[in-house]
Amino acid sequence: MTVTIKTPLIDRPRIEPPAEDPYRYGWRDVPRTLPNGEKIFERVPLTLNDILHPQVGDFRVHTQDHERFCSYLYNVFTARVSDDPGALVLHDVRVAWAKRDLGAHGPDIAVIFGVREKRDRSTFDEKKEGTKPSLIVEVTSPETRSVDLVDKVDHYERAGVRTYVIIDNYRRTGPITRRLLGYRLTPAGYIPLEPDERGWLWLEAVRLWLGLHNNEPVCYDETGRPIEDYSQLKVAQTEAESRAVAEAQARAEAESRATEAESRATAEAQARFEAESRATEAEARLRQLEAELRRLKGEQD
Repeated sequence: MTVTIKTPLIDRPRIEPPAEDPYRYGWRDVPRTLPNGEKIFERVPLTLNDILHPQVGDFRVHTQDHERFCSYLYNVFTARVSDDPGALVLHDVRVAWAKRDLGAHGPDIAVIFGVREKRDRSTFDEKKEGTKPSLIVEVTSPETRSVDLVDKVDHYERAGVRTYVIIDNYRRTGPITRRLLGYRLTPAGYIPLEPDERGWLWLEAVRLWLGLHNNEPVCYDETGRPIEDYSQLKVAQTEAESRAVAEAQARAEAESRATEAESRATAEAQARFEAESRATEAEARLRQLEAELRRLKGEQD
């Protein structure tokens, strides 16, 4: 059944940041020319509309968990599509749509296929690139959730993003609670991406499951095996490589000691052989001399 989202999922917060904390959403340095001709940059607070439609160079305030989750997803997704030369994973990079009336967005994570060139970008321009994100993942912040839960649902649907997933952070009372929301594109528009019996969402673009474990997002492969944080895997890999190097060095030292011992044994055996050979030669020579003495004595008698 097709479901069209028309009503907001939550009450919208006010557009302007609160007066007591004007830089709560972030800031932008805007150039300004003084009367004397000097050019300076003036720092201005971001509004909620700026969060929805960022400009290059904006500084947006994120929590530590937000950055950790995004880094985890970026690393997992990048590894997952690494065999595809036309695949690109972006984190917090501005995306300009072919439909210019939408305005540009800055998705937390965007997975794009059919990219012709791998290069550093501050903005991914759909019209110039000839392709668009197939999967977008947003991690909400409690004070700006309406941007991800309301505006972007409509905007990404209009942009033609096939799958849109939200890791929603919200607090009613007590600690932050998280939930997963997803939408997939149909000819009639977005419909909810249904979770399986475990509450996981299937991300077709990267062939992974996304679920929550201990209130944190976790990716799972097709068999249901969790994929660890790549930073932890890197530490484990580094430790394993260090152990392997140490073990190889110990083996090399042991082999070197064994080779030295074998060389000493060979040298000692060679020395004994040479000493025995010299003794045998000396004994033979002594017998020859004794025989020669007996012969000479017999001639004298």
